[in-house]
Amino acid sequence: MASAPSSTGELPRTGGPHLPDTARDLVKILVTGPFGVGKTTLIDSVSEIRPLHTEERLTEASARIDELDGIRDKETTTVAIDFGRISLAGGVVLYLFGTPGQQRFRTLWDDLAYGALGALVLVDSRRIDASFDVLGLVEEAGLPYAVAFNTFPDAPGHHTDEQLRAALDLEPGTPMVTCDARDPHSSVDALLALVQHLIDDRPAEAR
Repeated sequence: MASAPSSTGELPRTGGPHLPDTARDLVKILVTGPFGVGKTTLIDSVSEIRPLHTEERLTEASARIDELDGIRDKETTTVAIDFGRISLAGGVVLYLFGTPGQQRFRTLWDDLAYGALGALVLVDSRRIDASFDVLGLVEEAGLPYAVAFNTFPDAPGHHTDEQLRAALDLEPGTPMVTCDARDPHSSVDALLALVQHLIDDRPAEAR
């Protein structure tokens, strides 16, 4: 699987709410994917400000509704939004909006997607079919996107790039990378793959 452009050096950590003086382009990005795929973890790992989370503990009632196959050890879930911010080279600032992964929060999706320039779709290779609904929402919204396979210790390693693309029915130009949502540099590399895709997707005169 192709790797995203590599991030180098230390990641910016301003620690405060104010934008850096170098900020020039402010970009809204969705971090989306199915329930339990690592969206909250990725935003936690890269945000230069204290992330905003709306997590609640899973209850017996929600366990009967939400699909927990493959993620039985999960104890909390995002019920509205995750939010973080990261400044990239060249004055680009990404505002990261993490979406809930369950179908029962579908009504929030359109509001979160409003004004976004693109989406990073996290996928769990242990349960690829769980990503179909989210990919459908992204495509329905007309958002350019990149796919990042979040690595898990027990993930199968025998799938080829061609098999994974075919399983997700991805267009040839859609970036597909692997990442470890717990690792800041790996997560930034996945975001950079999306940003580069957004740049390449724009008309030449607008770049």
